[in-house]
Amino acid sequence: MIPWYKKGIMILPSWFLRKEGIKIMEIYLIGLAVALVGGLLMSRLTRLLHLPAVTAYLVAGLLLGPFFLGRLNVPGLGFNTLDEVNVLSIVSQTALGFIAFAMGNEFRLSQLRTIGSRAIIIGILQAVITTVVVDVILLLLHLFFPHIISVPCAITLGAIAAATAPAATLMVVRQYKADGPMTRLLMLVVALDDAVGLLLFSVSFGIATALSNGQVSVLAVVVEPIVEILLSVGLGGFMGLLLHWVERFFHSRSKRMSLSVAFVMLTVGLSMLEFQIGPVHCGFSLLLVCMMTGTIFCNVCPTSEELMERVDGWTMPLNILFFVISGAELDLNVLSQPVTLIVGIIYIIARSAGKYCGANLSCRITKEPKSIVDHLGITLLPQAGVALGMAITAASLSDGALARNVVLFAVLVYELVGPTLTKRSLLAVGEIRPEGRTNARKQNDPKEAK
Repeated sequence: MIPWYKKGIMILPSWFLRKEGIKIMEIYLIGLAVALVGGLLMSRLTRLLHLPAVTAYLVAGLLLGPFFLGRLNVPGLGFNTLDEVNVLSIVSQTALGFIAFAMGNEFRLSQLRTIGSRAIIIGILQAVITTVVVDVILLLLHLFFPHIISVPCAITLGAIAAATAPAATLMVVRQYKADGPMTRLLMLVVALDDAVGLLLFSVSFGIATALSNGQVSVLAVVVEPIVEILLSVGLGGFMGLLLHWVERFFHSRSKRMSLSVAFVMLTVGLSMLEFQIGPVHCGFSLLLVCMMTGTIFCNVCPTSEELMERVDGWTMPLNILFFVISGAELDLNVLSQPVTLIVGIIYIIARSAGKYCGANLSCRITKEPKSIVDHLGITLLPQAGVALGMAITAASLSDGALARNVVLFAVLVYELVGPTLTKRSLLAVGEIRPEGRTNARKQNDPKEAK
């Protein structure tokens, strides 16, 4: 028998919608407002624990998601199902576009001349080493326990391990106003990670598919990944030049900022297009397109730095929503699956070791200072959107559901722990002021307190 209070909760949505005549879009709008306010309130609580705001937003999303408040089925209060969260993917994609656009600011020629080659070496090496380490460990697991994980799944997870979440890293850097040699190097390495990860995944997934089907596709393994990167770079470069040309017709700061926002939205929309040229499937990488747009714009527009700061201020609520929605998307059902937990824990340990050792070795090769050698790898642990996108593609394998669930579990752990580890590493190298000193300075300096 269903308790009376649960009956009330179950009939509330239909009664409420019929009685008040509330439309679905209005419910989503209320839900977004609640998500934004909830993320902000949670950030005040986690500040007492000295945790990054990113972690607060993710926890708020988890609490508002279908496994906590969403279970109450109250319209507008949280997200009732994962399908409801997926409807808001356009918000997440748009926020990710703005984050990638902002990361393009790190690729100014003046900065690339000093650390560009080192960042490229570190970015490629750490990603490749991470993939190799995870591949070897998961293949050994298959060797001893072939019924737990297949070779195609192990190879695919190894490639997914290379991906790093740029959004969480950028938000931590912004929140604490981190700056210094490791911060600048970190931003470039994380930005390069998408291109390297895309190539590694495309090749590995092509091999995994060939092993499953017994047929090798040169198009899937070689041609399509290269075409996707070239198309993304080309579209991003064109949009960056077009933005610079159009913004010269406007002199008001507010109008130029509005134009920049419109162009990023347009770029996000265009990057979602897919088409076929003969046998070749063509698409774009949202991160690469928007990053390239920001890179070209920042290098050709003399007033780009001021415009980027104004756009960053405008997109802050959008970024908060991105992380709250990301927290709500975390599927806690994976915690009830023993095989997923076992493979997931092994994957997390192997990936963490690969990232740390890969960054450590590549930093030694490029002769970075000891502080960077010891701490850069830890800042590369966060993993989210890009990895989840790869996992969805990997679901087409015979045991692709395991790959998807393992990545979901890893993202749950990395997103909640990664931002804090990034903060601690930047504190350890002295590129974030200790919070005690920051608060004391604010009390003594009325301007900074404001």
